[in-house]
Amino acid sequence: MAIKVNTDKCIGCGMCASLCPQVFKINSAGKSEVISSDDKECARSAAQACPVMAISVD
Repeated sequence: MAIKVNTDKCIGCGMCASLCPQVFKINSAGKSEVISSDDKECARSAAQACPVMAISVD
């Protein structure tokens, strides 16, 4: 299973990093970045909360 962020869609709102700081962070470009793939359930919640559907959990 992989957690991916589509940086072309990401608007850098920070919702994912707020919900799952152990999985996501906002990088220096202002976009979400996966920092750990350990918590798939939290990542799924963040994917559902993402306003532009930029996160996928396969």
